Amino acid sequence: MYRHFRLVFIVIGAAIVIISTFYSNRLAKSLALEEQKKIEIWAEATRQFILADEHTNIDFVLSIIEGNTTIPVIIVDEKDQLLHSRNVVEPQNNVNEFYIKEIKRLKSKREAIEVKIEGANQFIYYDDSLLLKKLYYFPYIQLGVIIVFLFIAFFAFSSTKKAEQNRVWVGLSKETAHQLGTPISSLLAWVDILKSRHDEDKLIDEMAKDVNRLRIIAERFSKIGSAPDLHIVSLNETLATAVQYISNRTSQKVAIECHYEDENPVFVKLNIPLFEWVIENLCKNAIDAMDGIGRIDIYVSQNVNNIILDVKDTGKGIEKKSYKTIFNPGFTTKKRGWGLGLSLAKRIIEEYHGGKIFVKSSEINFGTVFRILLKS
Repeated sequence: MYRHFRLVFIVIGAAIVIISTFYSNRLAKSLALEEQKKIEIWAEATRQFILADEHTNIDFVLSIIEGNTTIPVIIVDEKDQLLHSRNVVEPQNNVNEFYIKEIKRLKSKREAIEVKIEGANQFIYYDDSLLLKKLYYFPYIQLGVIIVFLFIAFFAFSSTKKAEQNRVWVGLSKETAHQLGTPISSLLAWVDILKSRHDEDKLIDEMAKDVNRLRIIAERFSKIGSAPDLHIVSLNETLATAVQYISNRTSQKVAIECHYEDENPVFVKLNIPLFEWVIENLCKNAIDAMDGIGRIDIYVSQNVNNIILDVKDTGKGIEKKSYKTIFNPGFTTKKRGWGLGLSLAKRIIEEYHGGKIFVKSSEINFGTVFRILLKS
């Protein structure tokens, strides 16, 4: 639907430009011919005024000469010496140089109208009137207006589409959290009952951790669309928790390790549940890309403006053309899944934490590096 509207606007805009340009050019040519006829009549009136005798109707001739109030005219002799000008805006300084350049310009534009007078001839050069010049430029002005209009329309449709996607995201997330709430509460109750009966069974503790994890996930979904609470926390501890959770639930053939540029703890404003989800999602995608065998290294560094996290894997890599599209909703290379993970990760980092997430580098069959920038 969006593409259809965009195509319609482009076609309409192109049609308006073509039609208006064609019509304006025709109108300009007609007006140019009319101005040429007026100048020819004006030149004849000027000749008659110069050669006037007792039979010449001076008032009529003067009315024709004075009637030209729009067309710039310059009259010169055979040596291109200025004799008279009309409707020409002269500069305050260097008037002679101005007329030399103006006469040269008009000579290159069109042939002069020759007025034959006894003893010497005069030549009349004329320029397009201001109205005709405006008419020539009108299609370009209109083209600029249409381009601006198309840009505004494109921006409006983009905003509408994004707002609609956001409403779908928020509705889906909150409904998911709501639907998960009841079974999770029941599972927590059953875990408590099992603990009371089999207090020494360590598997129940692991089950409790997973059920609690489901509760955290539901909490994350419920916060989508709402401004999350950000608190200054230790990035080291947050990463350690996320990595530990993933490590305990993946193959021992996958090594996950954090590397810090500085031994001192790094503190940053985070919503811990949401940020942990981003790290877990990047790690899960990496594990899938490595087919369960390889290593993931998370490098943490800091500059004046940002805290930098590079999540590097040894997976299959990503084609360069897909660097941006992988963050689009629905994009996935896996047979299962909805392709929402990276899209949500981008939303959490950029909209909720004011940071950035992008593919820093990738090489097919050698791995990928995702970079996260957080405000320090």
